[in-house]
Amino acid sequence: MYLYLAILAVVVVFLLLKVHISRMKGVCRSEADLTGKTAVVTGATRGIGYEVALDLARRNARLIIACLNIDEGNRVMEAIQKLAGNKNIVLKQVDLASLSSVRKLAGEITEEESRVDILVNVAGVAGLPRRETEDKLEQTFAINFYGPFLLTNLLLDKLKKAAPSRIVNVTSIAHQWGAIDFDNLRGDKWFLMPRSYFDSKLAIILATREMGRQLKEAGVIVNCCHPGSVNTSFLDNMPFFVRMFTTPIGLLFWRTPREGAQTPIHLAVSEDVKDITGEYFSECKLDKPAKQALDDVVARKLVEASEKLVGLQ
Repeated sequence: MYLYLAILAVVVVFLLLKVHISRMKGVCRSEADLTGKTAVVTGATRGIGYEVALDLARRNARLIIACLNIDEGNRVMEAIQKLAGNKNIVLKQVDLASLSSVRKLAGEITEEESRVDILVNVAGVAGLPRRETEDKLEQTFAINFYGPFLLTNLLLDKLKKAAPSRIVNVTSIAHQWGAIDFDNLRGDKWFLMPRSYFDSKLAIILATREMGRQLKEAGVIVNCCHPGSVNTSFLDNMPFFVRMFTTPIGLLFWRTPREGAQTPIHLAVSEDVKDITGEYFSECKLDKPAKQALDDVVARKLVEASEKLVGLQ
């Protein structure tokens, strides 16, 4: 009896250590100071976005928090100001599902800020049913891709002015199950909830590759990353069989938001990536995405099509 319990204890400890080590592989070790620099972070009221915003504020950046809920945003802004000892924080409202709201945010930043040094597109959704936005776009794809894509393009002048500057796009390893259907970019021909998420995350990588190529000479670095499997409110809309893994035992296999924020932070501040653009990272290191994310012809075609859909052409 005692022998079995001892063996079980050893196995449990081994598994816990294995999980802990795997969770902590990627850690941003940069000590970069961001005094004099301005950073914009979407989705900063919770999860990975909050941890990214807090880290950049602690590095003395002027921080612009872009969020949907202003009341929640105010609470988060006050918390970050207190924890970071940085009062140079601005709160802005944006609904990434609305292109007019994105344009309003970009207009305010353009008018009020002299520069944008860092843009981190964190906000995203999963598990939502099909709903058509006011722009006649499927909502998951709009929030995850079209909204951030438009915001990024509208802030390019400020980013170019602040060069060398950086754009960080948070994607997911789930892109490997995605595909780009150019006949269904609005999501009006067919809809499958998981596919909308997978496809939007693939679109982020493809657009990152193409924008990296386009902006290289302008001194604007564009990279994307998989943050790992992170336990955040992002999971709230997921099916039960996914949410069940957020139980105490299941949490052993998820990263905390702070752990998940390490690679986005690394891409935003580390000197190690100052000459790398248009790439995909995980664990704070270069990684290779799925084959369909490496098709530069599709990437170029997607960016051109997306520019038309969001009204940039």
